[in-house]
Amino acid sequence: MRRRSRAPRHGANRWSRRRPIDPPVSGRVWFVIPAAGAATRFGGPVPKQWLRLDGRSVLEYALRAVWHCPRLAGGVVVLARGDRRFARLPAALRRRVLTVTGGRERAHSVLNGLRVLAAHAHPDDWVLVHDAARPCLPVRDLRALLAACAGDRTGGLLAVPVADTLKRAGRDGRSRATLPRAGIWRALTPQLFRYRLLRRALEAAVARGHAPGDEAEAVEALGRRPRLVAGSALNIKITRPADLAAARAALAALRRQR
Repeated sequence: MRRRSRAPRHGANRWSRRRPIDPPVSGRVWFVIPAAGAATRFGGPVPKQWLRLDGRSVLEYALRAVWHCPRLAGGVVVLARGDRRFARLPAALRRRVLTVTGGRERAHSVLNGLRVLAAHAHPDDWVLVHDAARPCLPVRDLRALLAACAGDRTGGLLAVPVADTLKRAGRDGRSRATLPRAGIWRALTPQLFRYRLLRRALEAAVARGHAPGDEAEAVEALGRRPRLVAGSALNIKITRPADLAAARAALAALRRQR
């Protein structure tokens, strides 16, 4: 591909080079970051991925985290229609990154990202899907996921075993039952699957009119069993205003661990 001096435009297949990183995992890795969400649950005029944390946007932290991925070939950031803020991020984070417009649901957005990668990714390349609203991904967790899935035929995801007691609520808001938590995990991102498998899983889900909660659910619907890799509770997702303070504390904790 030719080197481009200008920042990539939204939706354009602009690509430039970056120094490769030494890998502990076999096969190239691409990323897809769905960042097309609106501030529906969060409230306010600014989507959560563009909120500022200590001088950087939440999306910038997410991008910086995935760039620690060994053998990273490039990736796609999926944006809302008309969102031009990505071009304002540091140029080093935008290199080898394509952009595309998102869809109605998360599955549509990730699928749009995979379709953009079709011209670049091999069917057996890995694809790392990471939430734009998760700014606190520990590098060690990312490397643990890659190492755990390196020889896996399906792939896997970061997750945390549930520690709290779980209740099933009735329509009246009262507890109807206590659920056993043994073997129950809370799914995080990144989630890592081969390009061909992930695209087939999401296309099948969309064809059924189903909106899976995450990529692993779509893969499970094909009869596959993704590997659960224990992650850190610091890897929180910003969903509500109160999560911003927790994210700042998590980022501070990650800095102390370096």
